[in-house]
Amino acid sequence: MMRGHCILSHGFESGPDATKVTALAEVAERLGWTHERPDYTDLDARRDISSLGDVPARLERLHALASAAAARGPLVLAGSSLGAYIAGRVSLQVPVHGLFLLAPPTTMGPLPDLDAAPIPISIIHGWDDELIPAQAVVDWALPRRARLLLVDDSHRLSSHVEASAQLFSQLLASL
Repeated sequence: MMRGHCILSHGFESGPDATKVTALAEVAERLGWTHERPDYTDLDARRDISSLGDVPARLERLHALASAAAARGPLVLAGSSLGAYIAGRVSLQVPVHGLFLLAPPTTMGPLPDLDAAPIPISIIHGWDDELIPAQAVVDWALPRRARLLLVDDSHRLSSHVEASAQLFSQLLASL
């Protein structure tokens, strides 16, 4: 019996086969959730638009996929870094049952700050993240009462892939 659908968004200059989103996909499958991993590499390459590529087009792509998936049943969005940012923003526009954020940027320059629907949110973030200060994520998580796991790692969270998978599993199991 399928429980719902997960859309797993990779970070900037990463890809749909990245280690972390692959680990999350394996968790979703094991727990009976369908999943997809959109490819944003074409948009990340658009340096003529910004140093982070075409972020508005990333948002549009996820919004279209999430809208279609939400019409079919329960939806969970997950993302790493820039993927976390777009997941949070899209949760404000599409009915989402849960949100899983890895190393989420709380600000994005001229774009709106990170925000999310009032739904169950789990976050994993590195104490030594060189791009996004841990305190900014703590401050963002606090009013949302998000489940927050701070780990001894950098932005890539490469030493905590298994911890990320476990936290994602707990989120899915709670829904």
